Amino acid sequence: MSAEELGKALVQRNLTLSTAESCTGGLLGHLITNVPGASRYYLGGVISYSNEIKTSILGVSESTIERFGAVSRECAVEMASGVRQIFGADIGVATTGIAGSGGGTPEKPVGLVYIAIASTHDTETHKFLFKGTRVEIKTQIASKAIALLLEFLQSRF
Repeated sequence: MSAEELGKALVQRNLTLSTAESCTGGLLGHLITNVPGASRYYLGGVISYSNEIKTSILGVSESTIERFGAVSRECAVEMASGVRQIFGADIGVATTGIAGSGGGTPEKPVGLVYIAIASTHDTETHKFLFKGTRVEIKTQIASKAIALLLEFLQSRF
């Protein structure tokens, strides 16, 4: 599944998209905007690498980060909902995880990722454990987010 297919699906449904990225560092937005005409459906994104940006810009609760951590299902949901609201998009998607090569723990190993998708009607989250180098993990996350967005559109809109 590709960013081109995602763009076509968004245009067909007259929907807009925004992104909140942590571990992908803008790669997801990059892939989406590589498609000519992406401005028809992509409103923008926030690269929220620090917890401070997650809370101050995206509206993630400080208690969510304290209780569950920035790499959590709960944080991903709040990131996706927050970016959707900020941009006034129909759909918001968020990525948060540990791309490596350091930073992992036994509880949250390198490659652990949460992807959340939020719309006005519904929110879903997915947990993954990717393997590879930092660049490989980031690429897998961004590709999986695009595939999940396509599935979300096809099943709900």
